[in-house]
Amino acid sequence: SVQRAVAKYKQTHDDIRKFHEKVTFQLNDTHPTVAVAELMRILVDEEGLEWDEAWEVTRKTCAYTNHTIMAEALEKWPIELFSRLLPRVYQIVEEINRRFVIEIQNKYPGDQEKIRKMAILYDGQIRMAHLAIAGSYSVNGVARLHTEILKKRELRDFYEMMPEKFNNKTNGITQRRFLLHGNPLLASWVTDKIGDDWITNLDHLKHLKVYVDDEKCQQEFMNIKYQNKVRLAKYIKEHNGIDVDPRSIFDCQVKRLHEYKRQLMNILHVMYLYNELKAHPDMDIVPRTFIFGAKAAAGYYTAKLTIKLINAVADKINNDSSINGKIKVVFIEDYRVSNAELIFAAADVSEQISTASKEASGTGNMKFMLNGAPTLGTMDGANVEIVDEVGAENAFIFGMSSEEVINYENNGGYHPYEIYQNDKDIHEVLDQLVDGTYANGDPELYKDLYQSLLFGDTGSQADMYFILKDFRSYAEAQKKVEEAYRDTKGWAKMAMTNTAGCGKFSSDRTIQEYVDDIWHLDKIR
Repeated sequence: SVQRAVAKYKQTHDDIRKFHEKVTFQLNDTHPTVAVAELMRILVDEEGLEWDEAWEVTRKTCAYTNHTIMAEALEKWPIELFSRLLPRVYQIVEEINRRFVIEIQNKYPGDQEKIRKMAILYDGQIRMAHLAIAGSYSVNGVARLHTEILKKRELRDFYEMMPEKFNNKTNGITQRRFLLHGNPLLASWVTDKIGDDWITNLDHLKHLKVYVDDEKCQQEFMNIKYQNKVRLAKYIKEHNGIDVDPRSIFDCQVKRLHEYKRQLMNILHVMYLYNELKAHPDMDIVPRTFIFGAKAAAGYYTAKLTIKLINAVADKINNDSSINGKIKVVFIEDYRVSNAELIFAAADVSEQISTASKEASGTGNMKFMLNGAPTLGTMDGANVEIVDEVGAENAFIFGMSSEEVINYENNGGYHPYEIYQNDKDIHEVLDQLVDGTYANGDPELYKDLYQSLLFGDTGSQADMYFILKDFRSYAEAQKKVEEAYRDTKGWAKMAMTNTAGCGKFSSDRTIQEYVDDIWHLDKIR
């Protein structure tokens, strides 16, 4: 890609020193960071620029978007491997690092700790995020909270050294896919009410706010939701063989399976609710369909085990006639955009329950919001900005704040075993992981999940994503969801308010911010 860009530029321009005036490489997370060194290789080896000239062009050409707070996603490559595969590029990385370390030394004389934290080459590895920051003119996060955490915590040393590079670009979604195409019934209703300008300017959805108290409009909106739930129920019957009631609450968590996203907390709560129903058969609850959709990385053992648990719980609950279908559990297989569209359109509740401070932004939260599903979530990622747009009364917020989580991580003091000992409901649910309840009598199957929650794995703290800490707050929020859903008009208003408040979260706005603040492009019509 770098070679093609240079070749195309040279067809119409003579002076490669002006390359950055016409070209930006937006590095989409750490994965394409080798572009920094590759551009230097082309400019120095093939175009004949002196190092300083080439570095000036490179630093003005590359811009870096950080998409994750999770340290394991900030790529690091073994020097031994990298240098064998890309010997000349590695030489260039070495020289970039040598000069960057001199910059650090000049800025912070005698501070070896700064070099340890910021060097591109360290401890036998190439730290690709550090290369991206050193070689870019812009560094951005993808939600307001995420960017602040990068500046204050994960990339603090870089921010202190070069604050002018840092900025925020909150993610967005395209309404053409996730409303116009994915939910044609609601799209037609919106156009009927406010015209079709929303298709290219999502901010026009704010004009729906005048209808949120109109009973006829509320009925129309919720009827569309019901029809979409019927559509999803047919898909579930066809693909999963499970009958679900479109009149039940469709409670949905669809996203990558990762421990920080806490699908495990969701299914542990389902197990808790099932225990409550078994203990109190006459318990009056609004029927609930819990819908999961996820893919796990091939080697991610804990994620795979969580999927197995979800399916085992689903199998037991869905086949227990004694609870009269009050709860059902569905794991959507082969989760992808085409079936995601069905889920977003049908969802009543949007589960966005990551451990606060761990989710960079999320975009599923925006897709649910656009389709009229209130957020049940933590104050994490773009959830913070969603609550800003719709008001806390139109969401169900629970759990620790990012500051509280970071404080525990830095200072300790969290002891999940004490919660287990003192909360009989949590105790019962966790014991069911190791007594064979969901494993055909095999107590070993989910032992590693049990172990990680109460005692930690090798080298990691117990319950490092604070599932047990937030469990009671989550269960209370779920009760509030049920109470709110019983108020038909109030729920309709809440759902409509979410759709009406979604204007900020269009990718059109996000891209325009990149254009205005980073790329400085002229618009073509």
